[in-house]
Amino acid sequence: MNFYGYRRPDGRVGVRNHVLILPASVCASDTTRIISQQVTGSVTFNNQNGCSQVPPDQELTMDVMAGFAANPNIYGTVVVSLGCENCQMDLVVDAIKVRTNKPLKSVIIQEAGGTLKAIEQAVRYAKEMVQEASLLRREEFPISELIVGTECGGSDPTSGLAANPVVGELSDRMVDLGGTSILSETTEFIGAEHILAKRGKNEEVRQRILDIVHRYEKALQLVGEEVREGNPSPGNKAGGITTLEEKSLGCIHKGGHRVINAVYDYAKQVEEKGLVIMDTPGNDPSSVAAMVAGGAQVIVFTTGRGTPTGNPISPVIKITGNKLTYAAMEDNIDFDASPAIYGEKTLGELGDELLQMVVDTANGKQTKAESLGYTEIAIARVCNYV
Repeated sequence: MNFYGYRRPDGRVGVRNHVLILPASVCASDTTRIISQQVTGSVTFNNQNGCSQVPPDQELTMDVMAGFAANPNIYGTVVVSLGCENCQMDLVVDAIKVRTNKPLKSVIIQEAGGTLKAIEQAVRYAKEMVQEASLLRREEFPISELIVGTECGGSDPTSGLAANPVVGELSDRMVDLGGTSILSETTEFIGAEHILAKRGKNEEVRQRILDIVHRYEKALQLVGEEVREGNPSPGNKAGGITTLEEKSLGCIHKGGHRVINAVYDYAKQVEEKGLVIMDTPGNDPSSVAAMVAGGAQVIVFTTGRGTPTGNPISPVIKITGNKLTYAAMEDNIDFDASPAIYGEKTLGELGDELLQMVVDTANGKQTKAESLGYTEIAIARVCNYV
């Protein structure tokens, strides 16, 4: 099975052809919004970080910024900074160059002479990139070039019964075809981490799975909190999920049944093929952002209660196993997995259909979140601002 995408100079293959207007910090975010509004074919996001951060916290932000620019759905990037933030322009540019050799321009607001002059300069750079990007044509590539990120949010019992197992079927198919599937949300492995660890390809991977779970719990305990105080969420409980362990047993179905080949830190570049894990929060926008920064060209996102979450860089396919949610939120949901519950279709049949939807999306079909313009993101934090 093949798809049609864009080969980048770094060798990776994109399924979208965006120009990214990248804010290096919160102080540049409104400026990049104004720039992107003036350049059709560009995307941006609201970066709440980039300054007043301790080094480990800043590293998370830097990895997301560099990963976004390197994501194969991006043709080229215009970085915009204020000029005095922690994430200095040279640091951001160098981090991007480590990951990719795609077109890159930079604008510093303080050096350009203020907002209007910075906007004018960046708009010119971006328009030139969009023109260059428009000359590219899609080519045919095997599924092995795809990285698919998996996420669940607003879960209810149908997530674990239908939607997540269908995504697991997709994950198995991706792996069998030589592609890559990312399982995320470390907080939602808790209580099921021993099951995942048994599937690690070696002792190092098995121990790493256990380590990231225990580290996450301890990090919350350092500030006197317990993960179970915030997870499951009120919506999860209202939907019928009773414990975190119950939620975790449903969550890990998204990883299918294949061997886990590697565990990646938050927003690091995914290099291994097959099934891998990324250490992310359960929080949806920050988890999706990490997988996109890691190189995922497509995200599949299950939701029992319903959610409109999207992403500015990678299309997000929304899946529900709750037929009532699908009927009520058809404007947001792309795929109905509820036939698995009612015996109308097998998990295998639905897995095949979802794989075809991933291919159609990779070929250019817009998801509901894309058509609505949903682009919210968040970036994980280590600690409070300094």
